[in-house]
Amino acid sequence: MTIQQVKQRFGIIGNSNGLNRALDVALQVAPTDISVLIGGESGTGKEVMPQVIHHYSARKHAEYIAVNCGAIPEGTIDSELFGHEKGAFTGAHDSRKGYFEVANGGTIFLDEVAELPLPTQVRLLRVLETGEFIRVGSSKVQKTEVRIIAATNENMQKAIQKGKFREDLFYRLSTVPIALPPLRERKEDIHLIFRKFAADFAEKYRMPTVRLSPEAVDQLNAYRFPGNIRQLKNITEQISVIEQERMIDPSTLSRYLPTSDGANLPMVLSNDGRGVHDPDLSEREILYKVLFDMRQDITDMKRIVLELLQNKDAGSEMSTSQRAAIINKLSDMEGDYSPGYATDPNAARLPQSAPPQEIQPNINYVEPIQDPVEVEESLSLEEREIELIKKALDKHRGKRKYAAQELGISERTLYRKIKEYDISK
Repeated sequence: MTIQQVKQRFGIIGNSNGLNRALDVALQVAPTDISVLIGGESGTGKEVMPQVIHHYSARKHAEYIAVNCGAIPEGTIDSELFGHEKGAFTGAHDSRKGYFEVANGGTIFLDEVAELPLPTQVRLLRVLETGEFIRVGSSKVQKTEVRIIAATNENMQKAIQKGKFREDLFYRLSTVPIALPPLRERKEDIHLIFRKFAADFAEKYRMPTVRLSPEAVDQLNAYRFPGNIRQLKNITEQISVIEQERMIDPSTLSRYLPTSDGANLPMVLSNDGRGVHDPDLSEREILYKVLFDMRQDITDMKRIVLELLQNKDAGSEMSTSQRAAIINKLSDMEGDYSPGYATDPNAARLPQSAPPQEIQPNINYVEPIQDPVEVEESLSLEEREIELIKKALDKHRGKRKYAAQELGISERTLYRKIKEYDISK
């Protein structure tokens, strides 16, 4: 079986070296029972590789089951994969076979495998090592003989370092790794894929096929495509449906190519001032960090100005009344802040109408300026997150579904946070 025949059978478009290398490895491992881990960015077509491997293996007549690990709630994923006994949990009215039992003798494709909870990872490791599993709510050990192919768009080494994924499971899954290149590294394939999609949509919507001018082809090849093949397909469909003119020039194409891929979002800076990109930080956490840093910068600026104003030598060219007015203005910006008036409640706010000669601020009194941020106010993002979760749960009387909607996160993420922070309510 040649690579070209595989492409024709599964509708794979392209001739780049990276794509051909991935298909060549898939064909070589297909006749074996080796576990395969497919890596690549979202939208690169990772779901096709397991089908190729299964079809050209000895298991091609047995079951092939694709499981999206990120789409199954954490509380039910063990039941989905390994089955459960009657009465194992609320709602378990009958016993049920899991995917590993149904696919015995076949292939299971675990997409987004990095989303598996750690307890489920332990169960999966046992299946890989011994072929044994236990249904939820049962004590009976069962055997299964399946081939596992996994896929992820995450950096697994970083996930291991952060404790999100087991290192031993990673090495068992990635006996043979296959990496699919992003579309920006397959520039010679971009126009070919566009033409294929354009022909498909022309047939689907019964209209003439859209074409690109040579300049538009160059523009398309120069685009980075953060969404890879999936994004190119969406762009092609939009153009096919919306544009009346079938020949697309660069000005028309530019309307369908997003100019920003999120690079303008606030960036968290490290202590040395360099940008830090952490995909685990939510937008809410980034905004908290930016706001706290801005507040600290303002505090430092006010401290410096006050120190200068209270230094006679530094402010010799400024009149006493001018310095007093500026100190009062800074105090008004954040409560009773000026140390020169901290012990004198009557002088904390100078009357605006007082004549300059009546203003006698205590310029000679200098006391170390305290940070205006209250000591009891916690700047910990973790504590802030716990507080928000508790408030959302209280507001919705412990109903996690509505609390998750209130917080703007998935119910599964909320469940994991409650377990991680040991929130009782």
